[in-house]
Amino acid sequence: MDFTIKQKEDFEGRIGELVAMLDYSRSVLLEDIKDLSQDDLDFIAYDGANSIGALLMHIASVDFVHQVITHKNRDLNGEEFSKWKTALFLGPEASREIRNQPLEYYLNILQETREKTYSILSSKNEEWLFEEGKWDNGVSHNNYWFWYHVMEDEINHRGQIRVIKKIHLHTKR
Repeated sequence: MDFTIKQKEDFEGRIGELVAMLDYSRSVLLEDIKDLSQDDLDFIAYDGANSIGALLMHIASVDFVHQVITHKNRDLNGEEFSKWKTALFLGPEASREIRNQPLEYYLNILQETREKTYSILSSKNEEWLFEEGKWDNGVSHNNYWFWYHVMEDEINHRGQIRVIKKIHLHTKR
């Protein structure tokens, strides 16, 4: 593991720095989940909580949604929304539907979405990060913020995963 933030090869300027941060965040997540069983992935700590599997799918869904928003300059279409909505919004539906999959299933989806992200980011220049838009409510945003959000959302859910692991370990005793 490398604890430096510097420009990654094949990425321009700050995009390379962003990719270095996304890499680090993902490597820590993967280390945290590397030994989880299907039981660990499906464990629900309390009524209304999300499982680790659901959180992993959510992380992948946020990556995908931001690919569409920043690269295709649109929201999800009907087919995309149908595929990702449960993981994106989590809650009771995710608790019922996102389960009974081995770790490899989640790892593959995380890898596929991140590889697509990196393919998109490698095609962009640094100025693209600062391209601005506005939401319907008038609030400004830029592409840099969207990809920062992907990273901070993953870090937030990694913290939840760590808590769920501790609760599950405690309940097994």
